Amino acid sequence: MTTTWPKAVHSAAQTRAIDAAIIAQGVPGPQLMQRAAEAVWAELQARWPHVGQLTVLCGKGNNGGDGFLVARLALLAGWKVHVLSLFDRAEFGGDALQALRAAAEAGVSIDTWQPGAELDGVVLDAMLGTGLQGQVREPFSVAISALNASGVPVVSVDIPSGLDADTGQVLGAAVKAALTVTFITLKPGLLTAAGPDQTGELVFAGLAALPPGMPKPALERLLLADWASALPSRPRAAHKGLFGHVVLVGGDRGMGGAIMLAAEAALRSGAGRVSVATRPEHVAPLLSRCPEIMALAIEEAEEAGTLLARADTLVIGPGLGRSEWSQQLCELAMAADAPKVLDADALNILAESVDGHLWLCDRDIITPHPAEAARLLGLKTVQVQADRVQALRSLVERFGCAVVLKGVGSLVAAVGDQGQPPGICTFGNPGMATAGMGDVLSGVAGALLAQGLPAGQAARYAVLVHALAGDTAAHGDHRGLLAGDLMMPLRHWLNA
Repeated sequence: MTTTWPKAVHSAAQTRAIDAAIIAQGVPGPQLMQRAAEAVWAELQARWPHVGQLTVLCGKGNNGGDGFLVARLALLAGWKVHVLSLFDRAEFGGDALQALRAAAEAGVSIDTWQPGAELDGVVLDAMLGTGLQGQVREPFSVAISALNASGVPVVSVDIPSGLDADTGQVLGAAVKAALTVTFITLKPGLLTAAGPDQTGELVFAGLAALPPGMPKPALERLLLADWASALPSRPRAAHKGLFGHVVLVGGDRGMGGAIMLAAEAALRSGAGRVSVATRPEHVAPLLSRCPEIMALAIEEAEEAGTLLARADTLVIGPGLGRSEWSQQLCELAMAADAPKVLDADALNILAESVDGHLWLCDRDIITPHPAEAARLLGLKTVQVQADRVQALRSLVERFGCAVVLKGVGSLVAAVGDQGQPPGICTFGNPGMATAGMGDVLSGVAGALLAQGLPAGQAARYAVLVHALAGDTAAHGDHRGLLAGDLMMPLRHWLNA
């Protein structure tokens, strides 16, 4: 019943419309519910085949109906099953009521949930679905707290109860599942913000073919197959001048490592030439680390003028700092006529500039993490994280450039996407939460811009390759990963 994850990611409202269209084209609701139950039961059995005991917490909607049918399947397979309903039977209706009756007729024990109820074996969370509006209230909040404190494995039906399907925000309280089996579509909230931590392992079950004429997805997953021809094969007569000159600006005192990582990443990502404008004390260690880089020692900002004028692409911000030197160098670089990637303190300088949005155009890329995005939008970080997709849209609209909103489920969009949904990255790992990873990303993006990719494409491809390189370098071990470990995997994925 399960398939690989689809490329398209649909909102909760879109999913309801798709569900209704599937039913309208001839797949009855009860049949969809049975298919959903079979998908959950197959995944549950595969992971906990010998537990032999299932507790099901059910709401009164279709999510609860799925839970009743899973309980029935478990009982027929010889498991000990106990359903705890958060509503009286009189409150059920429609397909969920049919499912309740089918479970009861099969002999499933069904009681009303009470605080302190035993949660034994594997627990199935079938309380709240994708239609949740507002904060979780009692009795659900109490049940979710008890479930999270139980220490037993939890499987969520479609989405962990209490998680916003569109934003990944925890609505007061949310189930922390070991496994979630989602149906019909992938939902944004499963893939970004708090979603992945609440969801656990995510399995997708399509249940039915999608009808024609479905709504354009809210997001699209970034997949390597879409970028197979983004960078054409190099001719035998190639020379370095064909692949762009990236100039990186940054590395104030005490922050030379950031500009070194970004510059090396640009070289490893195929740029023909890479130059760095940085503090004099960083030149020797930079050349010792990577002699292929051309380094210019900058005491006064105007000394960088000639180098900036020769750039095909500029990367501004890694280790830039906030000193007067930093400010002057940033402003000089921003005035240069070349596509730009802005990261780190360049974004903070941009946020403080009254007319900073006038500096940027559709050739440029900004790569903020949530706190930087909040400063750029005049918001708090928690507001950005509460609706990351809306924050992404606001950044694109305000600054008129391509935007990477970093974090779990990094999001990418650009001016002139011509109806293309924003991209979401479902690769990457917690080991990448370490110093220098953003600098590597900015170097990759700069190199792709220099090789001729438009800003939106360069941003998407850079995010994807960066995440895949992080997964390769980690080998499943999420502690002790260094940004420098990504350099050789970057080469692999850019040539895949």
